[in-house]
Amino acid sequence: MQSACQLISLSLGNREIGMKRIWTIVGVRDVASSFKWYQSLFGQPATSPGHKHFGQIMDTDGTVLLCLHQWGAHEHPSLMSQGQVSPVNGLLLFFRVDDYEMALKRARALVERFEEEPHINPNTQTREFSLRDPDGYYVTVSALSAPRRKQRSERSQGTKAPRRHRRRQK
Repeated sequence: MQSACQLISLSLGNREIGMKRIWTIVGVRDVASSFKWYQSLFGQPATSPGHKHFGQIMDTDGTVLLCLHQWGAHEHPSLMSQGQVSPVNGLLLFFRVDDYEMALKRARALVERFEEEPHINPNTQTREFSLRDPDGYYVTVSALSAPRRKQRSERSQGTKAPRRHRRRQK
């Protein structure tokens, strides 16, 4: 099993660049049902988790987005008992997606109500919404980029002809 934070070295000429990846692992009651819920949210094809007690939600390029770990399996100290912790205190699962509008539609099909309705985040200037997953975790889904602003030429509606510069002859 790989570590939660791994270092991958890529050789570029005589220098190496390190890349770190963090695996966020959350405790869940039922790995299979949480796995299905997150796949639905992200619009991924339905598959089964790798194990009854552990599953990884991965992006199409193999990047791990989230790990789901059954409460009490393997005796990890911080994942021993759901009753000893609150999944709503101190953890925000924040995902940036490139298909925001579709993610919004999928999310509406998964929950009865959102924790935060769609809005523009004043810090990132991107659209986002928040909901709770089946285990009570607070999940925010944000657009990968801010909506494109119209260029000056698009706003002018083409009422002026473009300027052409001529060289002065001496």
